Amino acid sequence: MSRRERESGETAGRLQPAEADLQICQDRAPTCCTKKMEESYQAAVRRERTQSIQALNFELKYMIVGHTTAFQEAFESFLRLAENRTRSLFETAYRPMAKEAAEPVKELFTDISLYILGADTTVENAVLRFFDSLFPLVYSRLINPGITDLSEDYTECLRLTRQDINPFGHYSKNMVTELSKSLWASRMLSQALSLGTEVINTTEHAALTKECSRALVRMQYCPHCQGLTLIRPCVGYCLNVMRGCLASVSELDMQWREYISTLEYLTNEMAASHDLEMALMGIWNSINEAILHAQLNGPQLSATVDKVCGQPKQQEGNLSSGHIVPLKEATEAQTLVLAHASLNNKRREFINYMKRSRTFYASIAERLCDGDLVMRDSSTCWNGEDVVESYTSRVVSSGLKAQINNPELKVRGLDPLISTLIDKLQNFNQLDAEKAKLKLERWASRDAGSGGGRSEELETSGDCDDEDGCQGSGDRIHTADILKDKKTHPENRNEPKPTVRKIVTTTTASTVKSSSKHSVTGNGSSAALSSSLVILTALAVLWPCPP
Repeated sequence: MSRRERESGETAGRLQPAEADLQICQDRAPTCCTKKMEESYQAAVRRERTQSIQALNFELKYMIVGHTTAFQEAFESFLRLAENRTRSLFETAYRPMAKEAAEPVKELFTDISLYILGADTTVENAVLRFFDSLFPLVYSRLINPGITDLSEDYTECLRLTRQDINPFGHYSKNMVTELSKSLWASRMLSQALSLGTEVINTTEHAALTKECSRALVRMQYCPHCQGLTLIRPCVGYCLNVMRGCLASVSELDMQWREYISTLEYLTNEMAASHDLEMALMGIWNSINEAILHAQLNGPQLSATVDKVCGQPKQQEGNLSSGHIVPLKEATEAQTLVLAHASLNNKRREFINYMKRSRTFYASIAERLCDGDLVMRDSSTCWNGEDVVESYTSRVVSSGLKAQINNPELKVRGLDPLISTLIDKLQNFNQLDAEKAKLKLERWASRDAGSGGGRSEELETSGDCDDEDGCQGSGDRIHTADILKDKKTHPENRNEPKPTVRKIVTTTTASTVKSSSKHSVTGNGSSAALSSSLVILTALAVLWPCPP
């Protein structure tokens, strides 16, 4: 007696003649199923299919969501350190404006955070908005510290004037360039992780077509109608049903592979260049150089502002404070190193796993037909109609086109939700390629210059123009020229004399200068120093504060 005969004999007392209204489990043999049971079976296969996909996705989703969390925690840590360092700059070197500058600083780092997370904004907008807010403070607290009446109208006039006279020289523009160049990989990675999560969630909850749910019921539950509760589907039969049901999902394969390559590129780029950390940690220095540039060009700025905005009320004396508080750079540096090391470890673990998931959507049907669902070590299996020794129908390959020859169900076309996902993946992968090309072009252009470093970019040359914020012979201020100018052009109009402040730190020494309407010019005869830091240090030593 065959296995089917034995199982049928055990349930013969419960089986009834086949019902005429059965839509899926139609068989001439006796059945225990009803139309209502078929409906219950269809609900069951939908639920089981979702659970099966979720089980397959679990580890992949865990890795993407986990890395998303780690990435967000890391860049938030970097942002906090960078913001704290920038606040410390104002509290130590520019105390007269520190309290008022707190809000623009906060807005700057909030805008940067939103940019990295993929908001519809730009680094340029964030930086220029910050300098718009900063200029009224620099003008009224540092360049002309005697101003007592800074009305809303006058403040707005200063904001608009900044856009025309470019008081911060090329430093504001350089800050835009450096941040834009450095943060795009972080923004792209954040978008990639969000997109990966969207792909997983969408494939988990994609609706089953009517043809698919009927095919799944026929494969998994119709044997039960004949009392064959122990029999399971043939492997080939299962593959045909699953490849038909998941034909749209398998179409993600090509773009998913490219997506994994994109992830690998972005994570390697970030790990190799430290772009995110270095860019954020350098913000305070860019701001410091920009403020210094405005102070050194105070007289020219004041003359222009007076013509455009009028002369505000002033009082005698310099209101700036000379108290200096050391910056806590050593602690910040240690925290930065630990955060970076932790993120790099997670990056390696993440990308190694993701590389192993390249074929995830191409092989998803095989994964679902593995394990206990099918008969592998048995001489008999279910082929959709009967118990057989082997499945004899053609087994089609995965993909939408191959389903034309699928003997188990009809596939009518690409699921609209999956089509949208494919478009999103394709657009993202293309966008990344374009961004990478632009970045390589920028590097090639920079490296083709006289050394490619930041200091070379700041040197004066014949290519300098007003749009770059150049003043006269250039933005670079030479120590010898300043000292010579001090001797040949004494101060007049009883203006407060300039003072130079030195910021004491545990790892670096930098200086900033506070001045009133003091004329500072350069004749270009001295050799340009390599950075503003060296210049200001020399000023602090050679140009003592007035009594």
